[in-house]
Amino acid sequence: MMEEATQHHISQQFNLELRELSNQVLGMGGLVEEQLGNALLALTTQDGQLAEHVYTNDYRINTLEVAIDEDCTRILARRQPTASDLRLVMAVIKIITDLERIGDEAERIARMSVHRSYEDMKSKYYTVVGHLGNHVREMLHNTLDAFARMDVDAALKIIHDDLKVDSEYENISRQLITYMMEDPRTIPMSLNILWSARALERIAAHSRNICEYIIYFVKGKDVRHISLEKLEQHAKAQR
Repeated sequence: MMEEATQHHISQQFNLELRELSNQVLGMGGLVEEQLGNALLALTTQDGQLAEHVYTNDYRINTLEVAIDEDCTRILARRQPTASDLRLVMAVIKIITDLERIGDEAERIARMSVHRSYEDMKSKYYTVVGHLGNHVREMLHNTLDAFARMDVDAALKIIHDDLKVDSEYENISRQLITYMMEDPRTIPMSLNILWSARALERIAAHSRNICEYIIYFVKGKDVRHISLEKLEQHAKAQR
């Protein structure tokens, strides 16, 4: 789908620039996905060295965001794209912002992992967060795949998955609040788990944002800040 969207330009060089832009986003996304996976592993295994690896490598994501942003600026200035080409560049600018923020949330999870202790908190709550983490990680992976294929149907499915993550996060929050009320000594560790779960919820939200930009690129409709019903109508409408 990405190639179809860029193959009709008179300038073959412009085609290559747009493809390279998309490949850069996927490369950044792959690094973000790796960071999230390592952060979750550090959380569930209490691996301080792996956690340190995550938050000392966050600069790589920031560097990629700046580089891709600069490439987008050059394309806008030199090529003055219109129609779908302009939408692609604008979508990329927004997507890399969400990817950078996902990287920040992964770093937060990694930092939380160094404070955990099985002696101070029942391990089942880390297991619950680990389950949420696997769900969110799969959601991010599918989001990047949807971007690679510019797949609106896949993007819609992921947007629905975000609602499931919200529900799962709310359930974890209620459990932890109850646990803290029953035993105030668990408050520090409970808050660490709650903040980790919150970071995962935000990652899911950023993944949803990226899916909305995919729909924007393919359908030419800005579907932010509208109801899910209207979003689906725009996504399924024929152009």
